[in-house]
Amino acid sequence: MKINISRQSIYLLTLSLVLLIFVLLFAFLVLIPEGKNYREKRVIVKKERSELRKYQLYNNETEESLQELQSKNRHIITAFDTDFNPSRFKKQYSKYFSDLSLTEGVNLSDEKSFVVYEVNTTSKIDSPKSFYDFLDALNKSDWIISVNFPINFTRENSLIKASFNMKVYSNPSESNSSTPVVEEAL
Repeated sequence: MKINISRQSIYLLTLSLVLLIFVLLFAFLVLIPEGKNYREKRVIVKKERSELRKYQLYNNETEESLQELQSKNRHIITAFDTDFNPSRFKKQYSKYFSDLSLTEGVNLSDEKSFVVYEVNTTSKIDSPKSFYDFLDALNKSDWIISVNFPINFTRENSLIKASFNMKVYSNPSESNSSTPVVEEAL
């Protein structure tokens, strides 16, 4: 019995065998080792993705907290950016005193990146209640001011003379980062 196979079939069969061997070699030499690397890298990516989610949640919580604090303390933030104006201070708070005078104190060094300067005040008031009303109004002012103790009260006829020091805090701007400029008292 003679098998009659055409030349095209033999070429096709050898080409199919070569391709099958190539596919098997490619699968065992390239795909399977890279599959192991892929699985290892996929585990690493899953860990990194979970860490990323954790940090994104933390970032979102911090951002919400920051927004809440900024909205709650907007007045304080703007007060730090407002430059101190002694004439405006006198005009705004002279209603609490019969006489108010400001004298600039010694410039102090930067305290924790805030420019601080000292203002000495002397005023005549008709009762201690007006001084406490002044302190309440000072808490709602456009500046961050701390009134330093001692506050000296001395009686002069029907008025009380109050003398105290204030520290005014403000953010240093880029144009005047070393020392703030304070207008002379009138």
